[in-house]
Amino acid sequence: MPAVVILLGPPGAGKGTQARILEQDFGLVQLSTGDLLRAAVAAGSPAGLAAKAVMEAGGLVSDDIVLAILRDRMRDADTARGVVLDGFPRTTAQAAALDDLLAATGQRVTAAISLEVEDAAMVARITGRFTCAACGEGYHDSFKPLLHAGRCDTCGSTDFKRRADDNAETVQARLAAYHAQTAPLITHYQAQGVLQRIDAMGAIADIRKSLADIVKSASA
Repeated sequence: MPAVVILLGPPGAGKGTQARILEQDFGLVQLSTGDLLRAAVAAGSPAGLAAKAVMEAGGLVSDDIVLAILRDRMRDADTARGVVLDGFPRTTAQAAALDDLLAATGQRVTAAISLEVEDAAMVARITGRFTCAACGEGYHDSFKPLLHAGRCDTCGSTDFKRRADDNAETVQARLAAYHAQTAPLITHYQAQGVLQRIDAMGAIADIRKSLADIVKSASA
């Protein structure tokens, strides 16, 4: 049975980074709702066209449409080994709908992995981020500063940018939203016996090993 791994964690916890690592280590396909929506719209699938109409009208794409797009994507041949969901589900209602979708094809969530972090550390981690406007190399005021002030280590550019929403107030609001809406998923998956917790404040290599151990055990 293909693996279905869900990564839980607030903004800045490293879900995207670890999802890409799971792709490399286990051949899983990383699926994020944003990428799925864009691909479905570009492909002109029925669900993609429905999503496009909603977005062009300024609305929010419904869970039904997102799940239809996810269902279609999980039928593609490259997902034979399984998928890692990054950023979905976000609510218990979405989780229940995902359970139903998987059950219809004889699948289930293999592991729901909570990347445990400290809110204060997340604010510091996110608000210090900036990137080279020329090559896209990422930096951080404290954790990955420039080797030479004002000049990109990779391409030598002197032009840098910061995301407008990478400020303390916005990050704190996003964390509050996570705790209110998404953290209850921990209870949902704990009840199913598939929840695992990882200390995500450590080195990426250590987190990678912990994730690998969980995925190997869950897939055995």
